[in-house]
Amino acid sequence: MVPTANGSRTLPIGSITSPEKLRRGVMSLFRSYESMPRALEASVNSTLTELPVSMRIRPTSKSEMSARMIMGSVWGKMMPRSSSSEKTQALGQVDECSALLQFKESFAISKSVSADPLAYPKVSFWTREGDGNRSNCCSWDGVECDEDFGHVVGLDLRSSCLYGSINSSNTLFRLVHLQRLDLSDNHFNFSQIPSRFGDDLSSLTYLNLSNSLFSGEIPSEISMLSKLSTLDLSFNFQKLYPDINPLKLTKGNMRSLVQNLTNIKQLHLSWVHIYSTVPDILVNASSLTSLQLDTCGLNGEFPVGIFHLPNLEVLHVSSNPELTGYFPTFNRSNFFKKLGVAYTNFSGQLPGSLGNLHVLRFEQNPVILPWQNLNSLDLQSNMLHGSLPIPPLSIRNYVVRDNNYSGDISRSFCNLNHLHALDLSNNSLSGMLPKCLGNSSSLEILDLHHNSFHGSIPQICPGENSLKMVDLSYNQLQGKVPRSMANCTKLELLNLGSNQISDIFPSWLGALPALRALILRYNGFHGMIGKSATNHDFPKLCIIDLSNNGFSGMLPSNYLENWNSMKFVDDENHQIYFQVSSEPDSSDKHLDNSYVVPYSITTFAKGVELKYFATPYLLRLIDFSSNRFEGEIPAGIIGNLRGVRILSLSNNTLTGLIPSSLANLTTLESLDLSQNQLTGRIPGDLAQLNFLAYFNVSHNHIWGPIPLGQQFGTFLEDSYVGNSGLCGKPLSKKCESSRPLPSSIFEEDEDSGFQIELDWYVVLPGIISGLIIGLISGDIWTSKKHDWFVEAAKRINRRRGRI
Repeated sequence: MVPTANGSRTLPIGSITSPEKLRRGVMSLFRSYESMPRALEASVNSTLTELPVSMRIRPTSKSEMSARMIMGSVWGKMMPRSSSSEKTQALGQVDECSALLQFKESFAISKSVSADPLAYPKVSFWTREGDGNRSNCCSWDGVECDEDFGHVVGLDLRSSCLYGSINSSNTLFRLVHLQRLDLSDNHFNFSQIPSRFGDDLSSLTYLNLSNSLFSGEIPSEISMLSKLSTLDLSFNFQKLYPDINPLKLTKGNMRSLVQNLTNIKQLHLSWVHIYSTVPDILVNASSLTSLQLDTCGLNGEFPVGIFHLPNLEVLHVSSNPELTGYFPTFNRSNFFKKLGVAYTNFSGQLPGSLGNLHVLRFEQNPVILPWQNLNSLDLQSNMLHGSLPIPPLSIRNYVVRDNNYSGDISRSFCNLNHLHALDLSNNSLSGMLPKCLGNSSSLEILDLHHNSFHGSIPQICPGENSLKMVDLSYNQLQGKVPRSMANCTKLELLNLGSNQISDIFPSWLGALPALRALILRYNGFHGMIGKSATNHDFPKLCIIDLSNNGFSGMLPSNYLENWNSMKFVDDENHQIYFQVSSEPDSSDKHLDNSYVVPYSITTFAKGVELKYFATPYLLRLIDFSSNRFEGEIPAGIIGNLRGVRILSLSNNTLTGLIPSSLANLTTLESLDLSQNQLTGRIPGDLAQLNFLAYFNVSHNHIWGPIPLGQQFGTFLEDSYVGNSGLCGKPLSKKCESSRPLPSSIFEEDEDSGFQIELDWYVVLPGIISGLIIGLISGDIWTSKKHDWFVEAAKRINRRRGRI
């Protein structure tokens, strides 16, 4: 049917070549209305029978005129003159509308299962009864119907917050006229894809089940969907559930899946466990525009003919280390926009005819990249060497981490006004950082850690900026922290660890509203930290590492009191790791060119050096170890940091008692107070810390019994050495009392840390010895008193006798 300017429909008469086709065409026109009465169908047949033979056999202008006359005649006979204007909304088939409602009822709605921030439950608006056109399922959100018959032909329920399983009895499979089905970004509870997708939905041309947590074997019946132009089963994998079988294709192979998909344009199987070769029959898929097979366990040689497919724009085969291949010589301009072969065994020279390329992931080393449309460059984790490739001005993401590049950073990088992510980490680069490096207003991620850069840090964020991450750790940078960084209002992570910076504590960073991680370890920072300027400094700080510097004075109580993000346990957020991402290019919705990088930190905790390549989102860390802090641990303040998991105050000159308020840190996993001058006993309440995996109070002046039970039964003698007054397990020195020792009787001022403590094993000997001395002294005193009393009585009697 062909819509006209006023919304009505006309029949494409020029295509009519027989009475039968004309009859079907006329009937289809009437079926676009509510119904076609049997009498009307009979009238059409009768009128067609009366049509001259010459008009029934060839498409002429007369036949067009006669067809219009037929329709006018039939319509005039059967429809009243006072009929209302025709409806443009098709009415859904009753049984299909009922199937959709039953499909809706088979799922729960949970907004947390869809990743898209714009996700909403479309099926919530589906109702059996309602006013207006709500009673017609063809008007429901996400439902598309065929205009002629009212059959459901399209179902778009992507990001619809659906939670539940799909099995073979689901009413979805009653929608046998479906042509387009999108169930992506939901949670289907690790159910297996039913074979009925291939058996009953044979009209499908578009099938998207990506990112919906299906699992198990892909049914072979999917290969029967020969009309498919798009098949997307990618990213059905969830790191939170490592024991769940991911989606896989092992009973057959990739050839058996795609051999019947002769019309395929988009084939996306990333993260499906395939473990086979790429079938060479894809060389004949001339309609193919996008092939995405990242992390599939592919092996063997990649068919070189795929590079010659005339319409191929996107090719992703990254993270298949057993996949080999080479790039052919291209004799023509092609349509490539994205090419990803990182973490593979491709070899050969990169061809020079990729003029339309937008995204490149490769392991070769062109020094000057000639592709002026290049949007993202990803060469990470290879063995590349030489100087850094020079990108075009169009570049947004430049990622060459984990290679062996050497030399300095060219000043031409300062001209990259569209650059959002610059990741040169883990190379052998050297020289001074260009002074203009931090001037870009678009740069969001600057990661240069683990190189050999020297000199001062350039003035980062001198004006308008977008920086979220700055990691300059493990270099040889000197001087001070540039004060311009106070303008980095979007900064989440600042890592300057393991350099040669000499400065006082950068307290002015406390005004940064988004800063979550501040790492200054292994530098030459010095002086007292002092008091915070406001009561809101470092409001979102979750990780701070000041270890191995020269800080002195008291512990920064004012700052500790302001760190609100360390005062609670965030167990409602479903984020797994700390990470930042660059903004995608909104001008091209088909290219996902954002760059996501997790926080990568190294710290000393639990007695070892820990390297977090991806830092857990729940981590709350305070490390002030190996400085010159002195005074007492602020008991009341430290006890409020209930979310802290790693606390290290070792190798300072702290004095006073171990605060019992540390027992409030219920998620604490590592507590290191070693190599200080702490006194008193270990608070028995610390035995309640069920997650405490590491505890060290060695080389202090602590005495008394070691608490028993819970995690304290797992700590070794090394945790207590250098405290001659300690006794009890695991030490060989036994406590004097053989009976169980009651808890300490004490009163404590949490704010001052002052503690009065009476230990029974000390008090009891005192009482006994006092009693003995009292008895002896009392006996001597009463004896002397008796002699004095007798003598005095005699004197009194003598006086009375005189009277």
